[in-house]
Amino acid sequence: MKKLLAMILTLTMVFAMAGCGNKETSAPADSGAKDSSAAEDGASAEDPVANLIKATEGTVKLTVWASEEDQEFTQGLIDSFKALYPDVTFDITLGAKSEADAKDDVLADVEAAPDVYAFADDQILELVNGGALQEVANTYTYDVKNENLAGSVEAATIDGKLYAYPMTADNGYFMYYDKSVLSESDVESLDAMTATADKAGKKVAMIVSDAWYNYSFFKGAGYDVTLNEDGVTNNCTWNAEGATDVAQAIIDLGKNKGFESVKEDADIVTGIKDGKFAAAVSGVWNSDAIKEAWGDNMAACKLPTFTCGGKQVQMSSFSGYKMIGVNPHSQFVGWSMILAEYLTNKENQIARFNARGLGPANEEASQSADVQASPAIAALAAQAEFASPQRVGGNYWDPANTLGLTLITGNPDGTDLQKLLDNAVEGITAAVQ
Repeated sequence: MKKLLAMILTLTMVFAMAGCGNKETSAPADSGAKDSSAAEDGASAEDPVANLIKATEGTVKLTVWASEEDQEFTQGLIDSFKALYPDVTFDITLGAKSEADAKDDVLADVEAAPDVYAFADDQILELVNGGALQEVANTYTYDVKNENLAGSVEAATIDGKLYAYPMTADNGYFMYYDKSVLSESDVESLDAMTATADKAGKKVAMIVSDAWYNYSFFKGAGYDVTLNEDGVTNNCTWNAEGATDVAQAIIDLGKNKGFESVKEDADIVTGIKDGKFAAAVSGVWNSDAIKEAWGDNMAACKLPTFTCGGKQVQMSSFSGYKMIGVNPHSQFVGWSMILAEYLTNKENQIARFNARGLGPANEEASQSADVQASPAIAALAAQAEFASPQRVGGNYWDPANTLGLTLITGNPDGTDLQKLLDNAVEGITAAVQ
């Protein structure tokens, strides 16, 4: 764990609040604030929370959005937060909103959107461009940048500026396997996995026709897809020199008797329960179901290597994080930021894991004994070294889906591989109408 900031702000209240304040003025963001002489009345200029408490008059009204599944847990944290500051009168309303839908609802009316809300990290660019996220230029209670995993901080950063508080680091994928069938040495390579699984009359499963997953082959081999500066269109190198080796590797994988590309996530759980699969690429959301099927034989690890152009290449992945954001239009930006910090601090990330099994983004929390004892979370952490934040425009998905399906089914039309890749990249990088 990196050291906590010994000193967060050393200036007067006016300047401290301006750092967290609204976009229109340099005045304190929270209504009813006293003047900067509050620090002289007993609050230390080095303690921004104490200064804010001194400056707050009247009721602090905040609205918070969390997912439907997180309602009970989040309400408990809100109650604890209010008890932590008994000298402040809070009126905090909790609403239910999926992290996956947050962007659309927030951007529909930013000024009317909640003060504090959870969202998936792939929405951050549009939220920043829409003026819906307060920059985290200063912090109150912990060092957000240095106490969270580097990947989560990267995912919360746009143009070098931090705009959100990492909450979880578990929206990615890795390899589950049945250790009664596969050994730790088997799972190092896809070749060994499929060979051993086939001998046991089983298969290794993955959704190769899904662009979220087939990215792992191209990225692992050094071919990338990235979002352009316009935040809408993509740049893609999947058709660069040598990329046909990746395409051929996927075709060869589809012909492997020890491998099966399933159509959807539910097929993975069904195949494991039916005894068909000895391993599968998936995420933490299937951990309980897989544990029920395999019991103590359930194990998990990073993705294996695959054969590409005669070499062993480490499979990559998309990483995914859940964030907490603060609305810059909030009447109480300072308190919104303190609440966001509280919802995402180390202790509450551990509590969230214990209550809901969600992987912490906090670096120290992720290394705790309880978290490391979870095979799924530990595997996700091992895969993090080879994972990249999902930053792609909407035109990525359909062409990459089609390419994955074509390749894993053996390129049934016999199209030249370079042509297949050129067509896919043309669609991925197409202008947005």
